[in-house]
Amino acid sequence: MMTKIKKRFVAGAKCPKCSAKDSILLFKENGIETIECTECDYREQQTDVKAPQKASGSMIGVFKPD
Repeated sequence: MMTKIKKRFVAGAKCPKCSAKDSILLFKENGIETIECTECDYREQQTDVKAPQKASGSMIGVFKPD
């Protein structure tokens, strides 16, 4: 039995590759936070450990979807 992965659009996000707005999906795949663009083949993954270190500027918190 396969578990369906919940994918959520990130409102106002712009793809770093094709610059399409509102095309970024956020989901967890095998415990790894992943974003992908619905308009091009852009895909980026980062573990929970990297997230706080990668952020710059004033950080309010790290988004952890359930």
